Amino acid sequence: MEKTDSHSWLQALGLEQHDSKQNVILRYLHDNQISVAMFVFFVVMAIRSLVSRQRDAAKTGANRHYLEAPSFPEIDGLDKFDWKTEDPIKLRTFKPKYYLTMAIQNLDPSELLTMDRTYVERVKYRSKIIAESSDICIRVHDDARIRPAVIELYTYLLSHYLPKRFPQMFKLHYASFETGNQFMLENLVTKQVFATEPTNVTPTETLLKTLGMTVDEDFLFLLTEEGAESSDPKYVFQALVCICPSGWDPREKIGQSLASIHAPVPGYADKLESSMDRYFKNIEVGKYVKRSNWAITQHEELFMPDPNSNHAKQDEQVEAVTEIDPDKTFLRCERQTLHRLPKSKALVFAFKTYMDTMRDIKLEGLGDDLADAIDGLRTGNVPAMSHYKRSPVWGQAVKEYLRS
Repeated sequence: MEKTDSHSWLQALGLEQHDSKQNVILRYLHDNQISVAMFVFFVVMAIRSLVSRQRDAAKTGANRHYLEAPSFPEIDGLDKFDWKTEDPIKLRTFKPKYYLTMAIQNLDPSELLTMDRTYVERVKYRSKIIAESSDICIRVHDDARIRPAVIELYTYLLSHYLPKRFPQMFKLHYASFETGNQFMLENLVTKQVFATEPTNVTPTETLLKTLGMTVDEDFLFLLTEEGAESSDPKYVFQALVCICPSGWDPREKIGQSLASIHAPVPGYADKLESSMDRYFKNIEVGKYVKRSNWAITQHEELFMPDPNSNHAKQDEQVEAVTEIDPDKTFLRCERQTLHRLPKSKALVFAFKTYMDTMRDIKLEGLGDDLADAIDGLRTGNVPAMSHYKRSPVWGQAVKEYLRS
């Protein structure tokens, strides 16, 4: 009777049942020691791996959503920037008289690249041109010095500039890749993902292609002539990704000096060559500059590698048009930038192309100003610029529309 009472009492307290559960667990652990040990091992390794990755990420700055780039100037992030509502920049640098000068202005390094509401349309167009005409728009000269320069700009833009400057559009991830764990840049707009550091076997052309599909700027890399020991070295175009050439073929410019590239431009040899060479030689790391140009074209295509499309040779006979379509005749402007890379010391010349119709210009109230600037092509310091820009073809018809 006492034993039964004691048993009932233990049941009432739940201790006997609890002890039974413990025994079951102990027997399971004893019978499955290897499985349990393996489970614990993998859990521990997973935790260690996670902690290690977090530690590595913190060391490299990924905890702030971008990697550090101490060799480059400090830039400001646009935390509240809305690219979907941002209008394209309006470049209105035309003047009553055309003077061929460098017209360089200082540039805030934060403003190296620009983004606006045309981004999706533009990168789709750029990807299409690259897919169809990569042999024209992506070129690399046979010079071993150029690959480190391309890698330097590529790594800087993808790991630092883009995720820091435009965090609403680009995001950095620390993830597994074909070469192991590394940082990847996700384009939040196009959903593309690219490694921020190329492997040794990644072709230089592939890096240029990625840049061409990711931003709306074209990049041209310049280095001094290979083996040149002159105190006044000449700079040569060594690599480029150029989706928006305006009347020039990138295939003909690669490996050429500044003087050779600008040979068709009236007045360049007399007005600009020496000052351009001197400026390119002396521009220091950390110095960023910009300038802009303008032209009028009856082509709406951005990709215009045909040298005869927007320019006329000195002795070329051209025929004037009697009228224009104001929605298919464009003011074509380039926002050009220049800076020197800190490690490779290569110069990076970049430009973004903007297109505005004649109707847009007139609606802005600038019709008379642009018409005066067209007349001014003949009255500046290089009168031949009027023929070079094909003004005799469209000039009179455009002026009549703008002044009407």
